[in-house]
Amino acid sequence: MASKPNIYLTFLQALAAVVVLLGLSGAAAAQDRPDYPLGSGDSLRIQVYQNPDLTIETRMSENGSITYPLIGSVNLAGLSTAAAEKRIADMLQKGGFLQNPQVNITLTQIRGNQVSILGQVQRAGRYPLESANTHLSDMLANAGGIAPGGDDMVIVVGQRNGKPFRKVVDVPSLFLNETPGNDMVLLGGDIIYVHRSPVFYIYGEAQRPGSYRIERGMTFMQALAQGGGPSSRGNEKRLRLNRKAADGSIQQLEPQLTDMVLPDDVIYVKESLF
Repeated sequence: MASKPNIYLTFLQALAAVVVLLGLSGAAAAQDRPDYPLGSGDSLRIQVYQNPDLTIETRMSENGSITYPLIGSVNLAGLSTAAAEKRIADMLQKGGFLQNPQVNITLTQIRGNQVSILGQVQRAGRYPLESANTHLSDMLANAGGIAPGGDDMVIVVGQRNGKPFRKVVDVPSLFLNETPGNDMVLLGGDIIYVHRSPVFYIYGEAQRPGSYRIERGMTFMQALAQGGGPSSRGNEKRLRLNRKAADGSIQQLEPQLTDMVLPDDVIYVKESLF
């Protein structure tokens, strides 16, 4: 008489198979993306067909290179796994070590492709690219957003197609002006810098002299309002402006209340004549 199948044992075997598949899915997801650029911190398993002595498991260094048997240091930064396989194979063949090497690279752990965020953000630091489609707004959110003293204009520098890359992005316009195309996709090694917001200075017969953030399209009337307006002895129509020219010299002007304020303008509120 045949014994009944052990249902509990069958369930455990099926569960174990699922766990194995899930364990492979993380690195396999990146492995399945042929354009995934390898970066510092990524862990690799490298094999050469019919050459088990050339099988290694290694982690890419900070400069994106590994040390491989026979050929020494190999820079793989920014390459896809297919391109990295070809580079190692070419070096083995040109070095006279193997005639037609078949190299296979498996990405076992993703730790590279980090983006640095500097300047006026809530949490500056290095953040990993969790997907191949991470946008600037996503990374700013990871850093807690722009700090109160930060500028609306964010600078992104890095490399694209092997050449230096720099772009200035107007962050509010991504949401206010319906220009989602400017919400650029980031790549490993990109640096995001948020400068301090532009300010102006007001002194003299103002209620609250000091430095203040320049808001978009700010006029001298609005700047004067930021300083609490003129004091009882001041006159809003008697303003003197000290503005730095392109050659570094200081110009003294008499602005109109409807003129635009520029970064680092110094406004002096004169005393009323009466």
